[in-house]
Amino acid sequence: MFARSTTTPWPLVALSTAGYLAPYLLPTTVGRLDAGLPLSATQAGAVGSALLLSSAAAGFLLASRVDRVGPRTLARIGLALAVLGYGSAALTHAVPAVVAGAVIGGFGSGTATTVAASGIAAERDPHRASTLGLLCVSALAGAVYLTVPHLGAGHGQPLAAIALTSLAVWPLTGRLPVRTATPHTRVETAGLPHRRAGLVLAGTLLCWSLAQNSLWGVSGRIGIDQAHLSEVTVGAVFAIALGTALVGVIGAGALGARLGRAVPIGAGTALIAACIVLSASAHDLRTFATGEIAWNTLYPIVLSYVLGLAASLDPRGRWAVLVGSASSLGTAAGPLVGSVLSARAGFPAMGVILAVGLVVIAVPMTGVALHTGGRLLLPGTVRRRGGTPGAVVAASGGIPTGPVPEIGAPEQPVVEIPLDTPAIPAQGAYDTAGPRHAGATATGSGG
Repeated sequence: MFARSTTTPWPLVALSTAGYLAPYLLPTTVGRLDAGLPLSATQAGAVGSALLLSSAAAGFLLASRVDRVGPRTLARIGLALAVLGYGSAALTHAVPAVVAGAVIGGFGSGTATTVAASGIAAERDPHRASTLGLLCVSALAGAVYLTVPHLGAGHGQPLAAIALTSLAVWPLTGRLPVRTATPHTRVETAGLPHRRAGLVLAGTLLCWSLAQNSLWGVSGRIGIDQAHLSEVTVGAVFAIALGTALVGVIGAGALGARLGRAVPIGAGTALIAACIVLSASAHDLRTFATGEIAWNTLYPIVLSYVLGLAASLDPRGRWAVLVGSASSLGTAAGPLVGSVLSARAGFPAMGVILAVGLVVIAVPMTGVALHTGGRLLLPGTVRRRGGTPGAVVAASGGIPTGPVPEIGAPEQPVVEIPLDTPAIPAQGAYDTAGPRHAGATATGSGG
């Protein structure tokens, strides 16, 4: 459905930005629902979880229907639901109406994200497109965190920001492909490739996102209640953190696949675990800002590699959508889990629990990256199963005459091709070369 192109897919990047903005604004959304409506902290977290759960449900329901409905049509439906849901929730103070609007808006965000993920997976460089999407949503969310505290109290400002973003992205959907009749081929009806790796990645990313958003959903309360900071100060910390996230995402885009995917995913997750412990135990501005800034810098870097890994499992983008939806499930449960853990065990203990869980799930995530991403091709390496050591050729002098694998690219499998060769002739058909006498020739041919 999506044609591979060499240009930047800005409509898909914008659609991804609109879809991911709601999770990025989760702390201020949940905090303002708690402060502006007759809801407890746990109930406000549950509303945030319902929003994100609806977003995840859209991904699971629509993962295989993007081609059938058409990217342009589905994207416009999603954006319309986001404008309607978030806009109505922002304009009312009735709790049932706010919850209903959040759920409708969440389904719209999930629909937009599904179309974007399917299209990005079809790009020649899905990691670069995913990085651009994270870059844009980080910048926009940072601007919202700086602006919202100055617009007065109330729950409507962050919800209205999401609705207005979806409305602004609408004109760009005209550049998405419409539904076209495509013949059913073997590729269209083929099952999901890399099933085991995809299922493991989806399950671990669900837990990974749950841990991230358990802290993210209560980060505002940690800053205000435990570190005794004002909402303006907490918003400034979040904006700075998302600004440094831009630097991290740019660095990840520049680094590309030079380190493979296993090192950024495994080591990055371990570092994130340490940042969560630091942020959850903060009692002053310095500790809180350090933990939040370091964590938000690392989070999009690791996420971009995970999304790139999911996109590489299936060129049609089905694993990218399913893994992203599993991530949304974890994101959805995060605010509620964080609220419950912090209420019963306190913020510091919650941070330790989440960090231990992250370290545990980093092992299978790294295993999937190693299994499906190939090994690094570094100078001096020799391929298993034979074949030309591409990195050795690339590191040698002179200009290679043929195509050379890129450093860090996965190895290509070696396929044995059977050849129909004639049977070896009888030994008597051979003799020494050179001129010989007729009698010698007769004797040799008779042997």
